Amino acid sequence: MSVSLSRLSVRQWSLAGLAFCALMMGVALALQYAAGLEPCPLCIFQRIAVIAAAGVFLVAAIHNPRGWGGRVYGVLGLLAVGGGIAVAGRHVWLQSLPPDQVPSCGPGLDYMLEVLPLWDVLSRVLSGSGECATIDGYWWGLTLPQWTLIGFALLALVPLGLLLMPRRARHT
Repeated sequence: MSVSLSRLSVRQWSLAGLAFCALMMGVALALQYAAGLEPCPLCIFQRIAVIAAAGVFLVAAIHNPRGWGGRVYGVLGLLAVGGGIAVAGRHVWLQSLPPDQVPSCGPGLDYMLEVLPLWDVLSRVLSGSGECATIDGYWWGLTLPQWTLIGFALLALVPLGLLLMPRRARHT
């Protein structure tokens, strides 16, 4: 039985997005706890973006709105995924810098959260640090932040699907 993408409901789109978020977090946690790769501050913010998108998709799946409600969830999901794309893109950019242009390592994220206001922590983390420029390995020729950026780009298809779905499909 073939299902046309234009016939998917808000719930079906949202459950697909939620499943993809669970996959992304599962890979991240497996790399941390099974492979021993500690996440840098930018990786933590990428995880927050995945969790935020998952939260939007979960509420959208439970609510399964009719009419314009699906578009609202599409916009919220796109904001969360867009934030993840921005952070992952910044991470990829930091890793592409020549070694002499990599910012020096700063204090750890835990310390900054204890001592600094949240806005200062965000600006310092997004400006990058040396630990975020470290490449821990390549998988099929791409670094982990590059794979994460691809994951966010694929995940963006879900809120775009919610925004672009035909009016009749939102009512099923």
